[in-house]
Amino acid sequence: MQKVVLVENVDTEAELDRLADHYRSAGGAGVKLLNKLGGSAESLLEQLPEPVRNGLTGATEQALWLAMHAAEGSRRAVPDQQPWVNTAVTTAMGAAGGLGGVSTALMELPATTAMLLRAIQGAAAREGFDPSAENVKFDCVRVLSAAGPLSHDDGADLGFFSVRLTLTGPAMQRLIAAVAPRFSIVLGQKLAAQSVPVLGALAGGGTNYVYTRYYQQIARVHFGLRRLAIDADIPHEDLARRLSARM
Repeated sequence: MQKVVLVENVDTEAELDRLADHYRSAGGAGVKLLNKLGGSAESLLEQLPEPVRNGLTGATEQALWLAMHAAEGSRRAVPDQQPWVNTAVTTAMGAAGGLGGVSTALMELPATTAMLLRAIQGAAAREGFDPSAENVKFDCVRVLSAAGPLSHDDGADLGFFSVRLTLTGPAMQRLIAAVAPRFSIVLGQKLAAQSVPVLGALAGGGTNYVYTRYYQQIARVHFGLRRLAIDADIPHEDLARRLSARM
């Protein structure tokens, strides 16, 4: 007897509208407030001491490797939380890291990176993907290569959604090496915002709130687009172009 496969009826246009809403909300009022508190992304990076700036890419690459292991290990012990819980936890961590300026913020960096990655994995799981699968781990790290909440290039993230990478050989090692320079800029902006005089813990908590919300929304768009490509049986690249047209 021939097996009958039932194809789910997917409202592609409505789903693309939903993903577009998530993308637009990734910025929002929090980003505007953070820019007012700490200045532009470029001016923030200039506030960091030169030794910190010079060592930022290496520190970021190490933080990403630590985050990979920590996020994966924590999934075995603690179930995925709602997005607001992830945001609340990282906000508290940022506030604690901001109390002592750059020195304590540097110590907080790996923990915040792990929480961001864990939040991204949660977004993947909500779209029906297994965060322990190698290709999903790969994509979770890729989400951190998005432009970042303080980027002034509105099209940077949209370009990211259209890129498809292939898992070959030591792919994760190459991916982290490729992501680290860009993500180091994002983390450098965060460190500098936490070191702004007087603001202290407020800036630390605020930056982590904005960053966690941003990456969770970007992850929902990324994995939502992947899920839609499967359910609607439409090439991913075509869906990415149609999403871009909505912006």
